[in-house]
Parts: sequence; structure tokens; C-alpha cells
Amino acid sequence: MQKASPSLIIPNWPAPNIIRAFSSTRIGGVSQACYQGLNLAQHVNDEVVCVEQNRQQLQQLTQYPPALWLEQVHSNIAIEYDLKALNSQVDASFTQHSQQTCVVMTADCLPVLFCNQAGDWIAAAHAGWRGLADGVLLNTLKNYSGTSSLMAWIGPAISQKYFEVGDDVKQVFIEQDSDNSQFFVEKANGKWLCDLAGIAKQQLQNNGVEVYLSNLCSFSDSEHFYSYRRDGRTGRMASLIWIDTNAPNGASND
Repeated sequence: MQKASPSLIIPNWPAPNIIRAFSSTRIGGVSQACYQGLNLAQHVNDEVVCVEQNRQQLQQLTQYPPALWLEQVHSNIAIEYDLKALNSQVDASFTQHSQQTCVVMTADCLPVLFCNQAGDWIAAAHAGWRGLADGVLLNTLKNYSGTSSLMAWIGPAISQKYFEVGDDVKQVFIEQDSDNSQFFVEKANGKWLCDLAGIAKQQLQNNGVEVYLSNLCSFSDSEHFYSYRRDGRTGRMASLIWIDTNAPNGASND
């Protein structure tokens, strides 16, 4: 049977034409069983050869430049792109240079891609609730010193309807900003439904970033997305961004 080609999600943001960005889905690939499809993570006990083939398939389709794959650990650390830092235990990367791909992997957590309007700075961050609370997005922004306005796109992640948390998680965010109470809805069992993307959007907007949402839920769409909360042992999607100097600048890529 012929394998399906990877299916990609293109950000709905007005980025400059030289900015290339997308999120993968689980469509395509050669992984089997609980990793069925285009699993791009090497740390989830999938067959290494399958992950390598999946990454090759994605690269052949999109022609993304060398990517800085990270060993994400729910930290708040952002590093500058350097292939010597491949598989570093950090959760965000950034660069001002073309033909360098920043990438994060997710299966419910927020993949957040950044660029500036000038098209000469990009970043990618992985934000679960711990990283978001500890400031991974704000730490990523601290590495930007330009004057051109910033924008961010939040890709497929678990939606509020399915992200149940306890009082401890709610309290962490409320102590940081009382306005975060609007992102929690109480359930009959005493737990809370948390709008992680909403919290991230407010954090970024409070720091002058224009934010765009994919509004895609990883938990509810098992055909297209991996979800750790839904399935436990599973694969990971990836969100990638790079500056492509071979593309004409001036227009948006929406």
C-alpha cells in the first residue's frame, strides 16, 4: 500500500514571505502501533529507523534547512541556534540567520512560533503548563533586541475542553496574574479546565506581541494529532520555522 504524504498546517499569520513555517500532523510517515504515522520524536521509544525515515520524508517534502532538534524537558530555557547544541535539554531556540530551522515537538503542549515583521528574527518554543508558568515564552522574547514588531503563532495543542488540572496549577497562574482566573472553568468534580493557549496569548500580548491562534485541538482529533493526555504512549508532531532567503520578501505567506 502506498504511504500517504505528510499533511502540514501552515500558520494563519501575516509573516513576511521569507519566513517559512508549519506544523506537522500524524498523517504520512512509517511509524506503527501507538506511534502510527509521522512520529518525529526519538525519545518516545519508537523505532529509531522509523523516526529517521519520517524526518527524511518531511525534509524531502518541505526542504527545511538543518534543524535544531531539542530534548525538551519543560524548562524555561531558550538558546541561540547552534547545531553543536543538538538535543540540548532546553525548550526554545532562536536565530537571526537564514537557513537555520528552529523546531519544537508537541503532543498537547503549545508549539509557539515567533518572527518579526522585518523577517530577520525567528524562534520556536515548547510550552506546557510548567514551562508557561516558569516563563519560557517571556525568556524567548528576552533574546530579541530588534525594533521591528513581533508576532507569534500558537499551533495545535490541547484545548480547554479537555485540559483538566487541579487547584495547584490554577494557583500558580493566579499568583502570577489575577487576570488568569478567566482561563479556568470549574468542573463538578472540583477540578478546573485550563485554557493554556489563552494564558499564553495574554502573556505575549502583554509584552507587545501580536498573537495568532490555530484553534486546533490535539486531544479531540486523533486522526491528525498525537495526544499524550488522550493516549499516553504516543508520537509527537513538530512545528518548524526558518528564514528562506531564496523567497521574495514583501508579501505575507498566508
